Amino acid sequence: MSSHLSPALVRAAHVRASDVHVSFGGRPVLAGVDLVAAQGDRLAVVGENGRGKTTLLRVLAGSLPADRGEVRRAGSVGVADQQLPLGPADTVGDLVDLELAAARDALARLDRAGDALAEGSPGADDAYAAALAEVEALDAWDADRRVGVSLAALDAVTDRARPLGALSVGQRHRVRLACLLGAGHPVLLLDEPTNHLDAGGLDHLTERLRAHPGVVVLVSHDRALLADVATAVVDLDPSGDGRPRVYGGGYAAYVEGRRAERARWEASHAEQVAERQRLADDLSAARNRLRDNWRPDKGHGRHTRATRAPGLVRAVHRRQEELAAHVVAVPPPPTRFAMPDLPGRRGATLLRAAAVTVAGRLARPVDLALEAGDRLVVTGPNGAGKSTLLAVLAGDLEPGAGTVTRAPSVRVGRLGQESDPPGGRTAAELYDERLARSGGSGPGLGELGLLSGHDGRRPVSELSVGARRRLDLALVLAGRPHVLLLDEPTNHLSAALVDELTAALGSTPAAVVIATHDRQLLRDTASWPRLPL
Repeated sequence: MSSHLSPALVRAAHVRASDVHVSFGGRPVLAGVDLVAAQGDRLAVVGENGRGKTTLLRVLAGSLPADRGEVRRAGSVGVADQQLPLGPADTVGDLVDLELAAARDALARLDRAGDALAEGSPGADDAYAAALAEVEALDAWDADRRVGVSLAALDAVTDRARPLGALSVGQRHRVRLACLLGAGHPVLLLDEPTNHLDAGGLDHLTERLRAHPGVVVLVSHDRALLADVATAVVDLDPSGDGRPRVYGGGYAAYVEGRRAERARWEASHAEQVAERQRLADDLSAARNRLRDNWRPDKGHGRHTRATRAPGLVRAVHRRQEELAAHVVAVPPPPTRFAMPDLPGRRGATLLRAAAVTVAGRLARPVDLALEAGDRLVVTGPNGAGKSTLLAVLAGDLEPGAGTVTRAPSVRVGRLGQESDPPGGRTAAELYDERLARSGGSGPGLGELGLLSGHDGRRPVSELSVGARRRLDLALVLAGRPHVLLLDEPTNHLSAALVDELTAALGSTPAAVVIATHDRQLLRDTASWPRLPL
């Protein structure tokens, strides 16, 4: 797709942030962010929930001032965040007009300049030339047509008289995204743009972003979009020196760079901890030598031992000073995700479904059999019954027809899309209780690498959406299932954790069934059998 922006405007477009810091209520959210994005750059911002991704977009857009640091922008900016700028009584047409305001204003100035030129007003030639250059730069004449193309491609509402309040959240999101893709802004700032898009909409978004000649900065959990679009990645997750990292070379280079960075961080921290332990051992040995020689026994060697004592005291003091001076400056890296050892039961069918249907929810009869180590991906459009099937297999929903049989003592764990209502108990308490009920031993919550120690001690009601999702996964694993059923397992999880989880699922001896729309997860599990619904 060819560019609709003028070369001069594209060359001028850029976004730059230098040493940006932002805190809320005394809690640091962004610390030392540096980034530069210019013509042709498509910068992805990644990190766990709560790391400040949306905050960074707001700072770049100018809607939130940084506490410290500098942000510079050039070129008109189009922002697709998670808050709609208009009310429910406003219409689709109002939203189109708002997003095309720059193009509308440019055309209005051109009309006024044309009138002045026709009247022979002084300086009209220069004014008309400037107005024409602005219209051409934005390709303002074609803006409405481009919006119409994107509205159709994203399956958005095209009736411009429809009130926004009559649209679903997904419909409003698609209308706004279509406006931004057609408006011709040299700089696009997009927050989770793949939400509420079907396969056709995802393809259109990917095509338009790849063709955008200006600057794109996007926040997304969609690893397929990042892999297909990003030219560089800003990682807001913790690092060895506490500052965000920028990785060039696209998403694949980011994955490799992050892995190497984590290895260096772990090695550096381990080296400093080992050095501190060596100094502590030296001090302990010096104290032992002093204790054994400070009070000499009667008899031969008394004078020798007495004269050695001051030297031993000095050695202890020196070791104490060395230990006090040594600081483990590199913080401990976050624990990697570690899949617990799930049980396998070879040579037996763990679970079998025969002609299973659920009225109004799962129309097509499903037959399947799962043994230890089996892998299966359930696919199909929304409403096809993927979640319903997993609930039936887990025994949480009775089939309307057909049967589900499980081998004796087989444990089935299901990760649903929704969490249980929050409560006042802590994450660690819930995990330990679930682990005890499973009747076996297993790693502690902290050893899984899913929740920090701080989150583990907090009441579940205080956890973020991402932390709740991590806890849900931990609770399923604590049940030590023979069959693991995962419904959209990548929801609300960071790209880094999803990569680690996907790798672990490929090697566990348990049977694994995944239901997902996640395009990258589908790519990563391309060798698994499919069950289309």
